[in-house]
Amino acid sequence: MITTQNLTKTFGGRAAVSGLGLTFESGRIYGLVGTNGAGKSTLLRMLCGIYRPNAGSAALDGEPIFEHPASKERIVLVPDDLYFLPGATLEEMARFYRESYPRWNGEKFERLLGAFPLERGAKLSGFSKGMRRQAALILALAREPDYLLLDEAFDGLDPVIRLGARKLIADEVAARQMTAVISSHNLRELEDLCDHVTILHEGRLL
Repeated sequence: MITTQNLTKTFGGRAAVSGLGLTFESGRIYGLVGTNGAGKSTLLRMLCGIYRPNAGSAALDGEPIFEHPASKERIVLVPDDLYFLPGATLEEMARFYRESYPRWNGEKFERLLGAFPLERGAKLSGFSKGMRRQAALILALAREPDYLLLDEAFDGLDPVIRLGARKLIADEVAARQMTAVISSHNLRELEDLCDHVTILHEGRLL
């Protein structure tokens, strides 16, 4: 279970996230909804240990997340601004993940790759935005995280691929009790997928 207490992050004196107290239990799908600038991306980056809070805490099963490798190994973030190694193919990224992450599941990667129309040997830099997001989701799920954090998860996906991605996430939650936290500025996109929805506004819980 991930819990936050009085979680706060400021940039240049402005609070991007302010005093959040949230709980994310295992085996559920949570939605984070809010307009651009509401603090969704900042919250996700603190939940996975990229940002250090200015105040308060974020913990996984009682252990801190920031600068705590055992906690961070169980959490995967797929950010809105995707990054891949320069010039890498999907196959090369899979090899990098296999060598970097102990929980990498090569069989699951192959199975997931069959669910999306992607060329494993093509450079990711030549993929469309939606195709790059599909590749990132495949790599994230093949790591078998306990907590999957998705920032604008379905942005750029066509309706058929979007349905397939939603099913894959729901299947992982059902099969492994994975927890998914999905941010969006569109409540309608999440309302029939999530068990719980949190609405943020100007960094605060609405």
